[in-house]
Amino acid sequence: MNTKKFALVTGGTSGIGLELAKLLAADGYNLVIIARDQRELDRVSGELSQLHPIEVITIQKDLFNPEAPREVIDAIKAKNIPVDILINNAGQGVYGEFIDTDLDRELAIIQLNINACIVLTKSILKDMVARNSGKILNVSSIAGKIPGPYQAVYHGTKAFVHFFSEAIRNETRNTHVTITSLLPGATDTDFFNKADMEASKIVQEGDLADPADVAKDGYKAMMDGKDLIVSGFKNKMQVAIGNVLTDAKATDTLRKQQEPADE
Repeated sequence: MNTKKFALVTGGTSGIGLELAKLLAADGYNLVIIARDQRELDRVSGELSQLHPIEVITIQKDLFNPEAPREVIDAIKAKNIPVDILINNAGQGVYGEFIDTDLDRELAIIQLNINACIVLTKSILKDMVARNSGKILNVSSIAGKIPGPYQAVYHGTKAFVHFFSEAIRNETRNTHVTITSLLPGATDTDFFNKADMEASKIVQEGDLADPADVAKDGYKAMMDGKDLIVSGFKNKMQVAIGNVLTDAKATDTLRKQQEPADE
């Protein structure tokens, strides 16, 4: 085991989370990767530890389970791992009109996107503040800046993640702990498949970002201690325009982007 610091990444076996794990490994950080699929955890662990002289610890937990985040905390404390970087990346959505979507699935998404983030952040942030060092990157979305028809719950959860990050950053402003909110737009990951959203205009007609590029933006912002980063020029423009429009107009505009492509 080397003496470099540890970074914990949720959802670190695919998409933006995997790309962030690669960047951390390349910089020599030991990793704690959380995901549901042990085979994927083993694959990623093997690849990263072969490429870089680091230790990769995998913890197979389903963060949809309300007990799982506390079990993650218990596991890292049992191994006496000081987490120097926390990346709350795991998240999912569900597509469709709110009156038609499945309530249990939406409650599970709230558990994953919000509750797991809160539990992991509270425990690890306490330790960071006590040491007066550490970095947290919470993966929000530009979805958290504009209400999202056909993804009402997902947009709501990402708004929470962003404003939660801003609030606790303010509370810890007199420490050497930094908290960064990453706001990507539509990105070429498995998100849209898991959300049953592949028929939407934003997927059928949109230009999806490369998760590696999003990860680089988020990683640099986190390392620089910035409060937030909107990844991609197009997304920066969309957020800027959304800030000028009324909520009703911004919501109507986004509805046109997210509605089914055959409408």
